[in-house]
Amino acid sequence: MENTTRLVQLKNASGRCVALVKEPSLYIIDNFDSVYAMALHAIDNGTTVKQLIEENLSDKAVNYDEIYEGKSDWKLLPAFDHPTNVSELVISGTGLTHKSSAANRQAMHQTGDNKPTDSMIVYWWGVDGGIAEGNKPGIQPEWFYKGNGSALKGHGDELEVPAYGNDGGEEPEVAGVYIIDREGNPYRVGFTTGNEFSDHVMEKKNYLYLAPSKLRQNAIGPELVITDDFSDLTGYVNVNRKGEILWEAENIKTGEAAMAHNLANLEYHQFKYDGHRVPLQAHVHYFGTGQFSFGKGIKLEHGDEMLVQWEGMGRALKNYVKIVAEEEKLVPVRTI
Repeated sequence: MENTTRLVQLKNASGRCVALVKEPSLYIIDNFDSVYAMALHAIDNGTTVKQLIEENLSDKAVNYDEIYEGKSDWKLLPAFDHPTNVSELVISGTGLTHKSSAANRQAMHQTGDNKPTDSMIVYWWGVDGGIAEGNKPGIQPEWFYKGNGSALKGHGDELEVPAYGNDGGEEPEVAGVYIIDREGNPYRVGFTTGNEFSDHVMEKKNYLYLAPSKLRQNAIGPELVITDDFSDLTGYVNVNRKGEILWEAENIKTGEAAMAHNLANLEYHQFKYDGHRVPLQAHVHYFGTGQFSFGKGIKLEHGDEMLVQWEGMGRALKNYVKIVAEEEKLVPVRTI
């Protein structure tokens, strides 16, 4: 990705806003307090987000370094969200899109007979049939739900390992962000760096525990890239503990060139469901990963910093592990 248009969402005591990244500054965009509002306005008025940026860009600049480092009254929000109703944001993802991800799953659930696991079989289904062409969909990928907007965090935020969790670990990914128009048509707004934080210990117990292992806080940002290019991305991920790099992976790959499915196929299988095309709904959808520290035997601890960065997608996303130090307790359910 080169010469991209990149946005951030900010908030302070006075409210929230959208800003255009022009390093080393952020320039406030007037008249819109969220990317969601900009996208919906663009759809309603037959224009584009880029055109709205040009028409509403102010000369009011704020220092990006101070905000990024948490030294400003402005705070970075997730790069995209539903600004008024967390229940109207669907967070989901696609797994087994990268060969190394399938290999990690294979290692988790391998039996003594060395036969391919269901995970590896599903990956090869994607290799053989995961390309949508023309009006013909490819084979469906693995799919999972991560929660609604209440689980979505931004740069600098903590990601919780809850009392009912067994573990928490980073997953360096790219996510697509989408809005559904008033007639139920999906529109892609852009792409953002993501940490699809998950519970790999729970998942390893039994592959049928994949679904609950994914219901965890997760983070996107700090920047949203307004582009259609998802062809080939190179990234970097690390885990930092007390100022020292505990684990890192360089030159990790994602994008269509590195995946078993093309973007059109993944998007078709996300939005073929009527319930995913509810008017004015918002979506954050993760596209999978090829590297994570758990696959190398790393167990994250409270306070560990996780960093994810993709070339051409702006500054790195940093988050911190928060292990909730309390016992798991029943949630009382009342009768009416």
